[in-house]
Amino acid sequence: MPFYYVTCLAIIDVIIKRNNAVSVFDVFKPDPHKPEIQDKKVVKKKYLYWRIRTFYSMYVGYAFFYFSRKSFTFAMPAMIQELGFDKSELGLLASILSLSYGASKFFSGIMSDKSNPRFFMSVGLILTGVFNIFFGFSSTLVLFMVFWGFNGWFQGWGWPPCAKLLTHWYSQSERGSWWSVWNTSHNLGGAVIPILAAFLAQHYGWRWAMFGPGILCIFAGLFLLNRLRDTPRSLGLPTIEKFKDDYPSEKHEKDRYELSAKEILFKYVLKNKFIWILAISNFFIYIIRQAVNDWTQLFFVETKGYSYLVAGTSIFWFEIGGFIGSLAAGWGSDFIFKGRRGPVNVLFTLFVLITIYFMWKTPGGTFWLDTLFVFLIGFFIFGPQMLIGVAAAELSHKKAAGTATGFTGWFAYIGAAMAGGPLGMIIKRSGWEGFFIVLVVCSIIALIGLVPLWRVKSYSNHLG
Repeated sequence: MPFYYVTCLAIIDVIIKRNNAVSVFDVFKPDPHKPEIQDKKVVKKKYLYWRIRTFYSMYVGYAFFYFSRKSFTFAMPAMIQELGFDKSELGLLASILSLSYGASKFFSGIMSDKSNPRFFMSVGLILTGVFNIFFGFSSTLVLFMVFWGFNGWFQGWGWPPCAKLLTHWYSQSERGSWWSVWNTSHNLGGAVIPILAAFLAQHYGWRWAMFGPGILCIFAGLFLLNRLRDTPRSLGLPTIEKFKDDYPSEKHEKDRYELSAKEILFKYVLKNKFIWILAISNFFIYIIRQAVNDWTQLFFVETKGYSYLVAGTSIFWFEIGGFIGSLAAGWGSDFIFKGRRGPVNVLFTLFVLITIYFMWKTPGGTFWLDTLFVFLIGFFIFGPQMLIGVAAAELSHKKAAGTATGFTGWFAYIGAAMAGGPLGMIIKRSGWEGFFIVLVVCSIIALIGLVPLWRVKSYSNHLG
């Protein structure tokens, strides 16, 4: 009781103080721009402080979003054993989360472009923690579907605020590197959760594999409330383009006016052919990513005879591969390809295809070899997973970053949903052979889709 009491008091206190808010929705309003500080030394000092503070807050916060999102995956084998659900039923839950998360990513992206990322992200994280706990108290498929659907919806409140902050606090020539480091927060959360959740499920039951992450996410949400702020101009700082003297084009330098929600959605997203290409490619990239993440542990348990804990460590190496791959992709796109994301997306997707094929066709059951393949898939799949989001922000407009990345994210999680129930049905009917055929086909389609964006760099060179 004291824990919930303190949490509620903290949230209510923030809402009351927030610009004398009269509606709960007023808490999400962006902070007004303050007069620009003219002292260059003060500006430099403040920018250094706030860039570091914003970055580590986003990093920790998003790691916990991922923490609560993947807890179910690693409780799944124990749930099958205790509750008697089959693969297709639990795959349905994974699909529900992906669909609700994907839809939320798009619609919350539209909202976040007109909102304060501090409150948007922190409230979303607190509520994902709450619904993780509710899920752990449930025992029927209907309640699992309801609570996991709500969890997915509030999961969608994490990415768009981060995209907005990364676009406003870091300039284009450095953004790939900053974004790639931030993207490793997925991998940090993903590397820890299989070990923690598998340990909790094995020693205390699957319910504690849901309770533990949920409680941690509530505390992490309160941490974000304290640490995050809005854009540089809300703190009296110049735009990042002015501070870094890093304008993608002369046209971008003049883009000071506010965009309407309609203009953001239609001109810079729905009528933008590059965003559509990225979105469709992301659909197939996420089928692969989610399939490997959700089904590899069960694949190793059923076909290799590994224990839950040993099989769970393979996902640890998938995330470690993703951690390194994200950094390599961001660095390569900034320093080798001078801010172009297309070449890295194409090359990494090609190696995803090659690695999946060899994992499929290589005989034997040596754990180090199985783990190596999973590591390499993680290394290469997290390159396009991360850079498609960067490209969407840059091929749209900085004030439409949340909407653009939310739109491509929506397609991504429709793809992720296909890796749940539908892929579970394929595995049930065609075995693991069908699983690998799907992944190879998805790799080929994603590769073909990304090739046309090889030379494209920023929206201002291509949009009127």
